[in-house]
Amino acid sequence: MYSEKGEFDIQVCFSPLSWSLFSKSNALVIVADIFRATSAMCAAFHNGVKDIIPVETIQESEHYKKQGFICAGERDGKTLICADFGNSPYNFMDQSLRGKTIVMNTTNGTRAIKIASGHENSIAIGAFVNLSAVCAYAVRLNKPVVILCAGWKDRFCTEDALFAGAAVEQIISRSKGLYHTTCDSAIASVELYNAAKDNLLGFMDKVAHRHRLRKMGLDDVIDYCITADSTDVVPVLKNDRLVTFPGH
Repeated sequence: MYSEKGEFDIQVCFSPLSWSLFSKSNALVIVADIFRATSAMCAAFHNGVKDIIPVETIQESEHYKKQGFICAGERDGKTLICADFGNSPYNFMDQSLRGKTIVMNTTNGTRAIKIASGHENSIAIGAFVNLSAVCAYAVRLNKPVVILCAGWKDRFCTEDALFAGAAVEQIISRSKGLYHTTCDSAIASVELYNAAKDNLLGFMDKVAHRHRLRKMGLDDVIDYCITADSTDVVPVLKNDRLVTFPGH
């Protein structure tokens, strides 16, 4: 996996706390929060949502709610008081949301998006559900790639690292020599994914966040969140909003 050959490199940042060590200018940053934010964002666009405004603070959500926006939001898995619903992918499959703008606020995912934006970077949303689509988008963009794992309150998250490994492997394979990696965290994520991929659902029993969700009765989305390629949408950040990449 280690290679110095190829025009563009791929790195994996396991936590927003380490972002300053990985931050680049004019790169593609793929933000991943598998349980559940980025999976939910992909579900939203797959089901016809117009755009999503990611926000970081509860005060921002309250401000948008007062203006009449539909708000989705949670902290530690609990739906915000000012929100209409939480961040389960299933919440975004309601047909009444088609064509609507949603304000979204989550414990880890929307914060990671805010951290990654800037320095003229392109921001894309990645999840297992759009794995092939976001990897194809990355190769087409011809920029260095950093996969930013949203983690759990700045801590390492296994499920995000598993996605990162799958994405690194696929981008390098798809690019036919255009991409390479010398990044230990990228290499480690690939090794982790290859150890888990034959029984990804079983491997999830080792994952701390799966158990957090189970205790709250929110683990009904696990199968959905680890099923690859259920959609070809690629949410990207344009100004302050997530929209779908043209053609999807």
